[in-house]
Amino acid sequence: MEIRNVVLLSHQGAGKTSLAEFMLFTSGVNQRLGSVADGTATSDYDPLEVERGMGINLSLLSFEWQGTKLNLIDTPGYADFIGEVRSGLRVTEGAVIVVCAASGVEVGTEQMWNDAEKAKLPRLIFVNKMERDNADFFSTLEAIQAKLSPKCLPLQLPIGSQSDFQGIIDLATMQAYIGDTMKKAEIPSTLQKQAEASREKLVEAAVESDDELINKYLEGEAITNEEIIVAIKKSTIAGKLVPVFVGSALQGIGVQQVLNGICCYLPSPEEKDAFVAKNVATGNQEEIKPDSEAPLSSLVFKTTADPYVGKLSYFRVYSGVFFSNSQVWNANKDSIERIGQLFTMLGKNQQQVPQIGAGDIGVVAKLGLTTTGDTLCAREHSVIFEGIEFPHANFSMAIQPQTKTDLDKMSTALPKICEEDPSLQIRREPDTNEFIISGVGDSHLEIAREKLRRKFGVAVKLSLPKIPYKETITVSTKAEYKHKKQSGGHGQYGHVFLELEPLPRGGGFEFVEKIFGGAIPQNYIPSVEKGVNEAKEEGVLAGYPVTDVKATLYDGSFHSVDSSDIAFKIAGAQAFKKGLSQGQPVLLEPIMRLKITVPEAYTGDITSDLNTKRGRVLGMSPSDGINVIDAQAPYAELLRYATDLRSMTQGRSDFVMEFDHYEEVPAHLTQKIIADTKKTGKGD
Repeated sequence: MEIRNVVLLSHQGAGKTSLAEFMLFTSGVNQRLGSVADGTATSDYDPLEVERGMGINLSLLSFEWQGTKLNLIDTPGYADFIGEVRSGLRVTEGAVIVVCAASGVEVGTEQMWNDAEKAKLPRLIFVNKMERDNADFFSTLEAIQAKLSPKCLPLQLPIGSQSDFQGIIDLATMQAYIGDTMKKAEIPSTLQKQAEASREKLVEAAVESDDELINKYLEGEAITNEEIIVAIKKSTIAGKLVPVFVGSALQGIGVQQVLNGICCYLPSPEEKDAFVAKNVATGNQEEIKPDSEAPLSSLVFKTTADPYVGKLSYFRVYSGVFFSNSQVWNANKDSIERIGQLFTMLGKNQQQVPQIGAGDIGVVAKLGLTTTGDTLCAREHSVIFEGIEFPHANFSMAIQPQTKTDLDKMSTALPKICEEDPSLQIRREPDTNEFIISGVGDSHLEIAREKLRRKFGVAVKLSLPKIPYKETITVSTKAEYKHKKQSGGHGQYGHVFLELEPLPRGGGFEFVEKIFGGAIPQNYIPSVEKGVNEAKEEGVLAGYPVTDVKATLYDGSFHSVDSSDIAFKIAGAQAFKKGLSQGQPVLLEPIMRLKITVPEAYTGDITSDLNTKRGRVLGMSPSDGINVIDAQAPYAELLRYATDLRSMTQGRSDFVMEFDHYEEVPAHLTQKIIADTKKTGKGD
């Protein structure tokens, strides 16, 4: 049976899921039509998706349409969940981009188009919601051609619009179809001329990829509908043409044609260029063809963690056959993985299957080692496919458990939700003692918080992370401290002289001893160092760790009876604190390096915004209407930068941020930070 692996893409709310729902209904898989509004859609089955009326996870819909097996991957339209989209793009041969006829080309449409372009996927466009008020096919088509590409040409025209929308004209066959039953009809005479002109343009573009047809066309010979359909397919697969369909997923008008279009114009696994993987034995790249006789090779592109069902791994088979109840080799982990029962999926519904062949997509439960991006293959022919490139986790929050019980559960639940969504990251910030969770945006983290509560029963709070400030001194200083206590019996006596000197930025911390003539016996020197090391964890300004200081122990005295390790430890710590206070201490703050990729039109806004954030632009490199801005700014000013940048550029930009160095906090801000720290506490 022929296979089509297709990813559904769109801006949030353009109607992808409704289109998928009507496809399932049309194909007879579903006897009743589900709806996003009622929370009954097959692909939005997660309770969070139902509640919010939006997709959060990709879902796999496997069904048959007129002798072809379709693996349809419905993806979320909201920008925070772009990681799910990237997973879907990675394992499909074609894409259907849904555009709303009322709102036209939106930011998400452009982003999805660019991602599909990067993945070199042949695609179709479906202009949806023709029944809506303000729906306008022709102005939407104009926007598609202007903002996405002039190679997007209508394959269909609408009959009527808004409340008057009745059907479509197929330009390849010059046939009209009316109503949700798609009854054949004559083309209305008022649209005949327009249909002929549009067909002419379509044919002109389609024949370009076929020399024989070009000659026929130029010589004015008649070209049959069959020849036109073959030429459209050829041009679509070559990326020279993007056919535009039209309809209403809610009324079911045009849905059948999209299903036919997927089978007719988008490539099967055999018709796409061969896939490439690295041969583990030779280290060379090799071509993998979708041949069931070849050794097994497959890629895991999605993992879901469910406390009831367990872990589900979604995989795409590139060659060979994947069998239920077998063993395969995980090439990334260099280990055998036991395979239980295989399934195909229809949303959350599993259908058991004995095997999944080359080019097909399936699911397996409870794998031990395998994570998203791993290659499962035959051990005797071990290959590794390139993983999936997930978006940068640029938005970070501190995550705290609500109760002690939640703390215990949090440590096992967090790795599970990060495994389910690799665009989430978790780390511990040692300087502030906080757990930091990072994602694509605020909604992404909000959903992660909800998932923790619903799936794993862990209640957590999210708050802006604390800034890991540090303290240092600006001048050299000497300090002396004598710890002396007499209280019947043994007393305590420790006496040290320290010299503190500032080190260059990034110099860390050094302890040196230069004791002459046994002023302090050697066995007490480690105690002095211990006292200094403990004291450097809390500076004198606001209790932040001390860095970029060299402490030299150069003199002291001892008592033959009363001196002890503890006395010298206390003396070392107190002398260090005294020295810090005298050394004109300052606060240091982390400075981040930013690489911001932004359309040229927004460059001015970005640079002036960076100025308000105490940032500095280090350089710019423009190419193809896009600017890459290299900049630095204090971390304290960038806590909400992912959200700020998105609103400044309507989501059209991206950035990467990493720690660069520490710098002195300007004096006018130091007092405020010290006051705030005293009020809220540093690391608790």
